[in-house]
Amino acid sequence: MLLPSLPPLSRRERGLLFTFALLLLVAVFGPDLPAADVAIASVFADDRAWHGLPNAMDVLSNLPFVLVGLWGLYRLNRIDRSHQQALSTFPLAPPASDPPDNTLDCAWLFFAGLIAAAAGSAFYHLVPDAPRLAADRAGMAVAFAGLIGVAVCERVSQRAGWPAAWFVLTAGLLSAEVFQETGNVLPWALVQFGGMALVLTLALSTPMRKSVGLKLGWVIFFYVLAKVFELADHQIYEYTQHVVSGHSLKHLTAALAGLPVVLALHKLEMRWQAALRHNPGAAAVAA
Repeated sequence: MLLPSLPPLSRRERGLLFTFALLLLVAVFGPDLPAADVAIASVFADDRAWHGLPNAMDVLSNLPFVLVGLWGLYRLNRIDRSHQQALSTFPLAPPASDPPDNTLDCAWLFFAGLIAAAAGSAFYHLVPDAPRLAADRAGMAVAFAGLIGVAVCERVSQRAGWPAAWFVLTAGLLSAEVFQETGNVLPWALVQFGGMALVLTLALSTPMRKSVGLKLGWVIFFYVLAKVFELADHQIYEYTQHVVSGHSLKHLTAALAGLPVVLALHKLEMRWQAALRHNPGAAAVAA
């Protein structure tokens, strides 16, 4: 029995494969990059406790990640329920009316990753040290993987999105472990900054047909702004007269990067339901 042959890789898929291969080679064979001593609590500006909760602002400022993550999961659940209802009503509806499964799978991973990132970051900021930093980065890796998967679905191809997400997830978790065991931060830097460079490159390319319309530029904007707040942690803390630190603002701003994904899913649901309502072919089959 002959297995069906897969279509050849497109130019964008070949470019994506080359990018991942290059990043992997640099991570494996590149020089060790020792990290700055970021695991010491004193490097963070705001170390105030609140009702016995140490480093309270840096811990509690992770709550927006949870809120956006739950909002996104709720939106995905609505899309899934609407899809199942439509399939029961129009069992022979054309595939073109279906939502993009791989994009939605990667979105599930992204929003679950936001919640995991909140848990890991809160765990780390309670008592900042090197072992807890690995947990912080592991949660971030899940969110990065989902985001890159969605971006690849939007700008490369649906079939490439899920493998890309799994590649980034595996690389992110391994890089966190490598840092924990050896102190080499190069693999993690490639996951984080190489991943966002990839998202920036994809944002400059045209969306694929049947994309959900995710505005990657807004995701990048919030990410860069969060990095600026992180670098200006102490300056912002002093400028605001110890009201809020740059690191706390970093958490709040980074969580906003999930809102463009939520908005794109909302628009997808509206477009898809409108297409079903005005699908005479599906209605005729159902009748």
